[in-house]
Amino acid sequence: MTTYRDRTAAGAQLADRLTALIGDPDVVVLGLVRGGVPVAAAVAHRLRAPLDVLVVRKLGVPWAPEVAFGAIGPGGVQVRNEIPASGLEPGQIDEVVRAESAELQRREGLYRAGRAPLDLRGCVAVVVDDGLATGATARAAVGVARELGARRVIVAVPVGSVPAYEALVGVADEVICAQRPADFGAVSRYYEDFHEVPDAEVVDVLQAQG
Repeated sequence: MTTYRDRTAAGAQLADRLTALIGDPDVVVLGLVRGGVPVAAAVAHRLRAPLDVLVVRKLGVPWAPEVAFGAIGPGGVQVRNEIPASGLEPGQIDEVVRAESAELQRREGLYRAGRAPLDLRGCVAVVVDDGLATGATARAAVGVARELGARRVIVAVPVGSVPAYEALVGVADEVICAQRPADFGAVSRYYEDFHEVPDAEVVDVLQAQG
C-alpha cells in the first residue's frame, strides 16, 4: 500500500501513468471539486495541459441523499439514473434540482470568475479526483463531460475501491486507478495530509495555473 504525502504528491505520481497524453493538444484536465483540484493541478503541470474545474452536484433521493438519481453540471446539463428517478414525483425531483442548482451556481461563480464557460467539444477530458469510494461522483462527472461535448473521457485517480473502479470501467473510455486495494476502507487512509480543501484553496490553485 502506498501512502501519499498529500494530494499534490498523489497527482505527481498519478501523472506518471498518463505520460502518453503529453503533447496532445486536445487534452483538458478537469479537477472534481474540491479535493480533486490539487491532484489535477499536478497532473496538468506534468502533461503540459490546461487545467479546469468540473463542478458536479449529485441529485440525491430526498429520504436517502446518498442514493443518487442523477447529477447536474455546468450549463444546465442533467444526467438521470432512471431507476431511482422513476420512484420520485416530479415535484420532489424539481425541489432537489433547485437546491443543487443553487449550490452549483455558487461554486461555478466562485471558481470560474474570469473564466469562459466550460466547453469540452472535441476534447479528451481527463477527470481527476483524489480517490474513489463509491465512484458515484466520478460516474456523474463522466456523464456531464460527455454532455459538454468531450469526445473521450478518462477518469484518473490515485486510489479507489475495486467496486468503484469496476463500475467506472463500464462508463468511461479509460480508467486509470493507481491503487485498488482489496481492503480499501476509505480514501483518507491513503494520505498523510487529507485536509478538507476549502474554496479559497481551489481558487488559488486555479489562479496559479492560469
